[in-house]
Amino acid sequence: MKKSRVFYFFIAVGAAAALAGKVTRERQIKAQKEGRHIPYGVYEAVIKEPLDRILAGIALIVLSPMMIFVALLVKRKLGSPILFFQDRPGLNEKIFKILKFRTMTNSRRADGELLPDEIRLTSFGKILRSTSLDELPELINILKGEMAIVGPRPQLVCDMVFMKQDHRKRHEVKPGLTGLAQVNGRNEIEWEKKLDYDLEYIKKITFIEDVKIILKTIGKVFLKDGINEIGCATALDYGDYLLERKMISREEYEKKLNEAKLFIEGKGHE
Repeated sequence: MKKSRVFYFFIAVGAAAALAGKVTRERQIKAQKEGRHIPYGVYEAVIKEPLDRILAGIALIVLSPMMIFVALLVKRKLGSPILFFQDRPGLNEKIFKILKFRTMTNSRRADGELLPDEIRLTSFGKILRSTSLDELPELINILKGEMAIVGPRPQLVCDMVFMKQDHRKRHEVKPGLTGLAQVNGRNEIEWEKKLDYDLEYIKKITFIEDVKIILKTIGKVFLKDGINEIGCATALDYGDYLLERKMISREEYEKKLNEAKLFIEGKGHE
């Protein structure tokens, strides 16, 4: 009886592997014909998305007491709203709302404009960022299928419009809660290097590589490594980075910011 069960088990595993291989080849051929990102293998084409959603659901249940505690602290320290929503470019540059715990106040100047980040970012907010606790609500984005556990980090729309066309290929896969750039310096490395890491990751997405990145991320969080650029309260936007280094003119800068505004109003590519 036991031998029969083992036999049927291996038959089932073999059938599942064959089906996964068939689906992978079909998706690779379809992506190639449509000029889209071609999944590297079975893991990326078939397993990664459902696995991410399952793990995100488990994490939300396990971490719910901590998230409730953090939410209460945000309410007490910063008031309402507890969550921070922001438009970010996702898969194929389609706009989605990223969820985070708030880390800044809404303090404004007399003209109604928000004060600089370094003024609005509180000591409590710095703790949330240094421990990455502010990122926990993104598990909901993963559960909804808007993000992955590992992938290029979702940057601002105003960052995306300043990217070269090659670097914008990072949006051919779902953005991630963490990524290759995050475990290789995070906000302490130059923007171009950060984007190059994203392109390097999407060339060969494997289960082993994702596990390595997740384990390295855990280590980075405990060490509070690479949270912000040296001398900055928050990471410098790509456009500001280019303007500061005189890599673009003020006119180009303003034109790109207007392009970002129009992109958000259009809600990305449908």
